[in-house]
Amino acid sequence: MKVTLSLETSVSEDTSIMVDALRASTTMISALNKYEKVIPCFSPEEGFKLKDKYGGILAGERGGEKIDGFDIGNSPTGLNDYDSDEKILILTTSNGTRILENMTPKVLIGSLINAKAVGEASAKMAENHIDVVMAGVKGEFTLEDFLAAGEILYWICESLEEYELNDFAKAAINANRDGESLKEGFYNSRSGKRLAKIGYEKDIEYCAQKNITNNVAIYKNGNIILL
Repeated sequence: MKVTLSLETSVSEDTSIMVDALRASTTMISALNKYEKVIPCFSPEEGFKLKDKYGGILAGERGGEKIDGFDIGNSPTGLNDYDSDEKILILTTSNGTRILENMTPKVLIGSLINAKAVGEASAKMAENHIDVVMAGVKGEFTLEDFLAAGEILYWICESLEEYELNDFAKAAINANRDGESLKEGFYNSRSGKRLAKIGYEKDIEYCAQKNITNNVAIYKNGNIILL
């Protein structure tokens, strides 16, 4: 099995895992504890149109802040605390939802909180190539996505008898094995510092937890649902 790590664009025609650890991936995975599906969209305007059509909760951010007129931001802890009888979450984010537009036919959603589960699921699903794709920020590398990807890649390798890693993937696995350094990496990353500055320290703490859920989310027919 070929196993690779990429930034922003998938290099696999088989199975990919989108990682936006702070915070889109974590929000999507957590949302499936409360909602039947997440509909990712690519602009606030599209979000309003989808809500008019389907109902649901509007969640999203630009620059980390909640979008005007939306019900909640892109906050996994805020989502967990938000009470609603709706069954659909409509989500737009600066990076994670944008990346989904151009990914391979089989796309899973990965973060640190479900790394083991999504890694094992991808190993069962893939035929010849698993690509872990870091969302980054506007095309630039982000430390938290690299560290979360390393944990996912570790569990992919644990689930396979034979695999071939690219050097980027090897580096990510090596970087993430120290638990304390991993947590510090989330807080000290550019994204982590920005979120702390605007009052989202609880989100960083939540997103920096390893393997606290077995939720595996798949992006299929424009929706994110449980596998």
